[in-house]
Amino acid sequence: MIRSMTAFARHEGRGTWGEAVWEIRSVNHRYLEVFVRLPESLRVLEPSVRERVTTCLGRGKVECGLRFQAAVKSRAELELNGVLATRVLELAQELQEMGADSAPMSAADVLRWPGVVEQPEPDLESVHGRVMDALDAALEDLLASRGREGDRTRELISQRCVSLIELVSQARSRRPQLISGLREKWLSRLVDLEQAHDPGRLEQEMVMAAQRLDVDEELDRLEGHIREVNTVLNREEPVGRRLDFLMQELNREANTLSSKSGDADSTRIAVDMKVLIEQMREQVQNVE
Repeated sequence: MIRSMTAFARHEGRGTWGEAVWEIRSVNHRYLEVFVRLPESLRVLEPSVRERVTTCLGRGKVECGLRFQAAVKSRAELELNGVLATRVLELAQELQEMGADSAPMSAADVLRWPGVVEQPEPDLESVHGRVMDALDAALEDLLASRGREGDRTRELISQRCVSLIELVSQARSRRPQLISGLREKWLSRLVDLEQAHDPGRLEQEMVMAAQRLDVDEELDRLEGHIREVNTVLNREEPVGRRLDFLMQELNREANTLSSKSGDADSTRIAVDMKVLIEQMREQVQNVE
């Protein structure tokens, strides 16, 4: 399926373990380039994050950012550093014995001392799986978004392929009229010159002119490339690079057609083709 490289996804995961918010942005890029921003406490997950992203995506510049908030510990989980509290009290007692003018240290004073009350470090390993599950959900949303945008891109390219086929048909129908008009133009000039002409020589020149203006091969190749574009659009694989190559081939044939145009209408047809091809090329630049 056609997937766009431009998308955004945001997913929030919550539980008794805390809250994890993933934001993933992707834009078009020639290759896959992944940037990861993680809290320092979860930096160990970066290799796993990169692996998940590269498994899901083939191309694009991707930015993955995580905001993590661990669950707030309850009072029951607070711990008293008894050794430190005892030492603080002993020092306060020593100061009083030394004659320091100070009130006896209260329990609240001891508890306010840095390090006396400890909060156990959260067991982050237990939440790694939850955080990665949230990442998987965000990547799934991103793929869905890229798929929806890809569907719109496929529709736009298909519409322009239909218009290109119509222009190819117009160019084919113009060739007999072009040769006939060229013949009439030369005969009119010979009449204006009031000189006799050799019909055989005129036919010879007409044959040479027809060969110079022959665009059947270019039109055949244009039709072939357009059919290939429609085929590639329905493949279940990344096709951005192949479509980009086909756009180059279409543009090459349209340029040749323009250089061989023999009148204003043929030139207009070639220019209209190049406009449609450029519109498709711009869309293809965003296809994975």
